[in-house]
Amino acid sequence: MVAIEVGHLTKEFNGFVAVDHISFSIKNGEVFGLLGPNGAGKTTTMSMLSTMLKPTSGKAFVNSFDILKKEDDVRKSIGIVFQDQSLDEELTAYENMDFHGRLYRIPKSTREKKITELLKLVELEDKKDNLVKTYSGGMRRRLEIARGLLHEPKILFLDEPTLGLDPQTRNHLWNYIDKLNKEKGITIILTTHYMEEADKLCDRIAIIDKGKIIALDTSDRLKESIGGDVIEIRSSEKEKLHTMIKTFSWVKHVDVHNDSVTINLQNAEKHVAEIVNIASENGIYIESISIHKPTLEDVFLHYTGRTMREEEASSKDRMRMMQRSMRR
Repeated sequence: MVAIEVGHLTKEFNGFVAVDHISFSIKNGEVFGLLGPNGAGKTTTMSMLSTMLKPTSGKAFVNSFDILKKEDDVRKSIGIVFQDQSLDEELTAYENMDFHGRLYRIPKSTREKKITELLKLVELEDKKDNLVKTYSGGMRRRLEIARGLLHEPKILFLDEPTLGLDPQTRNHLWNYIDKLNKEKGITIILTTHYMEEADKLCDRIAIIDKGKIIALDTSDRLKESIGGDVIEIRSSEKEKLHTMIKTFSWVKHVDVHNDSVTINLQNAEKHVAEIVNIASENGIYIESISIHKPTLEDVFLHYTGRTMREEEASSKDRMRMMQRSMRR
């Protein structure tokens, strides 16, 4: 069965297109990732699906409920962990959970039982009476996830769940997310710009850039789609090297970015010596050369012609433009 169905969903802010006619579906029990740089449209998509923003056009169904016609039903059946913290720091963990449960009108006996169970799940039962302002960033994220599960949602939205956390805490949180999905069967949709996070957690990944979905599949298939191996060559004569290499029949794709030429091909070890020899014969000096299996960063580069880091920088300009449009 389908948990979420999206068709040509679009959001504009005074002429600025933040989300551009995207379509996808998510199966029940799936962990689905929206991967892309800041400003790509991930959070805007999440906001529309959770009924916090109305789309300019297009349709979406969450738990079979139309996001425009059945907003209350959508909200009752989802849990959300926002990118920005939404806990009350002057309350304890238990009080934050209890307040959330009252908002959803969960009976007291059920509420108390669920709060104890969920705080234990995220290993905060011993800290339940501590004020949230004394919590670390990782503890707050775990509490927000526990709170989002209190009313037993069928779908959990996680917007940049590990943003700003150190690598060790991030890995710890990944284990909780994976456990939630496998043990409770909750459908999870998460946004991230961390390649490793999407790779580790997601059954399928939609790569989003400038408001459009540019690729959607499992991580392994996305990597397979760009070729078997990746050769990256640094050279001050990258344009000349690019022109020479793209004529080879065994090259699947070749691109230039920064000071590097990136080549997608099969059996890189077989051809690397040939590349070096031909470059030498043509007077092209190679500063460095590396070979690796495709990563999601390579996938993003393949489909956009830019690295995630380069796109992240230009995304900041688009975000500023959108903010100015919203103010107007």
